[in-house]
Amino acid sequence: MFAGLLASICASFPPPVLLLFVVLVVVVWSLACRRFVHEPKPLSSAGPPRGSIPCLPHLPVLGSLPWLGGGLPPHLLFTQLAHRYGPLFAIYLGPHYTVVVNNHQHAREVLLQRGKDFAGRPNMVTTNLLTRGGKDIAFSDYSPLWRFHRRLVHNSFTLFGEGTSRLQDIVLGAVDSLCVELLSHGTRGFDPSPAITRAVTNVVCRLVFSSTYGHGDAELQEVIRYNNGIVETIARGGLVDIYPWMKVFPNRSLSKLKDCITVRDRLLSQKLEEHKASLSDGDPRDLLEALLKGQTGSGRGQKSHGSKEEGITDDHVLMTAAEAFGAGVETTSTTLLWILAYLLHHPDVQDRVQKELDENVGCERAVSVSDRGRLPYLDCVINEGMRIRPVSPVLIPHTAMTDSSIGGHAVSRGTRVLVNMWSIHHDPRHWDKPDLFNPDRFLDDQGQRATPSCFLPFGAGPRVCVGESLARLELFLFLSSLLQRMSFRLPDGDSLPNLQGRLGVVLQPLPYKAVVMPRPGWEGGAK
Repeated sequence: MFAGLLASICASFPPPVLLLFVVLVVVVWSLACRRFVHEPKPLSSAGPPRGSIPCLPHLPVLGSLPWLGGGLPPHLLFTQLAHRYGPLFAIYLGPHYTVVVNNHQHAREVLLQRGKDFAGRPNMVTTNLLTRGGKDIAFSDYSPLWRFHRRLVHNSFTLFGEGTSRLQDIVLGAVDSLCVELLSHGTRGFDPSPAITRAVTNVVCRLVFSSTYGHGDAELQEVIRYNNGIVETIARGGLVDIYPWMKVFPNRSLSKLKDCITVRDRLLSQKLEEHKASLSDGDPRDLLEALLKGQTGSGRGQKSHGSKEEGITDDHVLMTAAEAFGAGVETTSTTLLWILAYLLHHPDVQDRVQKELDENVGCERAVSVSDRGRLPYLDCVINEGMRIRPVSPVLIPHTAMTDSSIGGHAVSRGTRVLVNMWSIHHDPRHWDKPDLFNPDRFLDDQGQRATPSCFLPFGAGPRVCVGESLARLELFLFLSSLLQRMSFRLPDGDSLPNLQGRLGVVLQPLPYKAVVMPRPGWEGGAK
């Protein structure tokens, strides 16, 4: 991680700023090494009591960063450190005392049993820019307004959830176009990532503001460009989030992030104004309209920005729509790409899913949400994909809202808490051969679905992902429809996909190629 932070400095800051930072590091290092002891001590008398949580060594200003080297991504580094320090340990990320959770018992305590104690979010430069100061759901701090906002978003999402056909119709429309595009490559190998990302982005556009785009549409390309730009740049913003004072210096990554946010907000503001102008009685047609109706219907909307009185402002509506893209596109498309990569490694799993589809759905009609109960193995494949390669291997940081405890150890208010979902999903004490892709681990002895308590792909408790049910439905409809209609094979002479992945905002698979062949009954692409 320290090596990654140094790379972030070099990539983001011009040489004079880099020189200043290096000089500061050298001076602090020289002074601190004279009095360094291995037993960790609070950086100040105002710091939280450490209890008996093991802590990595640390220095003033730098914290534990010099001991977080090796070039490993955080989820692997934390898993490695857990073998030495135990499943619960502490580090200093710069000046920030941070507890790292690596097993599911402590994770369930943080997320569920003491969920409200740890429901806060840290104040960070990049996420404040991204969310207009915390006007979203994922990064906003826990408060009565946040609870009201989350309830409004949850109620809006029910328009597309189980019991309705709206999400199904939207996804199946996108699948039809996706199938035509995938099958257009014939027997040539190609990277499926761009097509799948476009299809998922189109679904989110339909859900959020009712726009439907054809392949190559200029506005769709703009959405994809700004979304990709935000994902790429925010992943490099770790240093300024640790040392907020560095934002006063020229920073290429931060400048690019601001540019992408400007493009995003211009497009979404235009959609919001169009929706306001056409707002009418009746059921909302999309998320923006549902949020606007909820805002005005609450009697707490229509307040000016910066009002001291709590209320859902236009900024909250816009940031919710923006978050639907940031969370909805990247996580769903990445999960699908991971699963397809594993199916190329395990063609027997793909064959078994297709046999289940043939026996329970057939090829005379499209898959529907009502088929889900008859396709347990397909559900297990999705679960195993989310287990073995969690798109968020370390969850968004939590903050202790009050003095509390984890595993009997005192944790003071303001402490940051990181939940290492990778370690939890790869714990050999709870998962047999955790590095093996094995969907059967989610079936019991009777062949029925079984969900272990240590499986937490969407988090849990007050901060559980608000879009979990929609994401699960979308993954089911996409994967079942694709495997019903086509098979994915490795191109002749190509090596299998690299399963190591690369970490940005999410853990993405490295690019790979596949050959897509139509299955019997679907030779024409879409039916």
